[in-house]
Amino acid sequence: MGIDDTHDRYINPYTDFGFKKLFGTVINKELLISFLNALFSGREVVKDITYLNPEHLGSLELDRKAVFDVYCENEQGEKFLVEMQKGEQEFFKDRSLFYSTFPIREQARRGNWDYELKAVYTIGILNFTFDNLEDYHHEVKLVDLRTMKVFYDKLTFIYLEMPKFNKTEDELCSMFDKWLFVLRNLSTLFERPAALQERVFTRLFETAEIAKFNRRERNEYEESLKNYRDLYSVMSTAEKKGRAEGLAEGALHKAIEIARNLKASGMLLPDIARLTGLNESELTDL
Repeated sequence: MGIDDTHDRYINPYTDFGFKKLFGTVINKELLISFLNALFSGREVVKDITYLNPEHLGSLELDRKAVFDVYCENEQGEKFLVEMQKGEQEFFKDRSLFYSTFPIREQARRGNWDYELKAVYTIGILNFTFDNLEDYHHEVKLVDLRTMKVFYDKLTFIYLEMPKFNKTEDELCSMFDKWLFVLRNLSTLFERPAALQERVFTRLFETAEIAKFNRRERNEYEESLKNYRDLYSVMSTAEKKGRAEGLAEGALHKAIEIARNLKASGMLLPDIARLTGLNESELTDL
């Protein structure tokens, strides 16, 4: 199925192509700057950014390679890793920490160096949830557990659990809200919402409109969209299978519990087997 068959007007930012089209190109860096400033809400002001090489090799030949979605620095030399995480990983937090070591280590200087570092921000836009809390915005730093004060303020992890962001257009109160609304809903929109009248969103919707892509861009987006859908299908199937297996396991435990009670009451094994669905050999061992 081609893109024309999907009837989508705007790109899906959860695809590799879509995310890098919006945030990973010099021509659209004002979009990334606006998003970062909305995220920091005045605590950090980014006036300009320089894109850095997203592919990083370790210092040794056998070191693991890291490839970032978007990697840049501001005018003060502070580093920003911005990642779109499409699916949940068992060691997601470990991966996030591992990635943060590259912009830290690359600041090392030859010769005399006093170890002063520029701040590093790792920002994860997550298309999954990692806890059952209502909060969708998490900011993590190194903290002294006794005093609960920040021990080191130059290493920050920010995670946005997008499935938890459910504000409607009428509920958007800040630029941060508006950016999350766009990221969550862009591919399902047919018109630019009235609440998004800032100039930066004019640029965003112009950039995201599929009809304006050239042939190469359309082909790349279609392939990226296919990969995204395949990944979603795999994760959905695994989730359903796990849920079914969980239900089956729960039913088995319930049947065993009932069988034990019936056996204790003196009911014959053939009757217990008929009622619970367990076989007599299983009942003998209870």
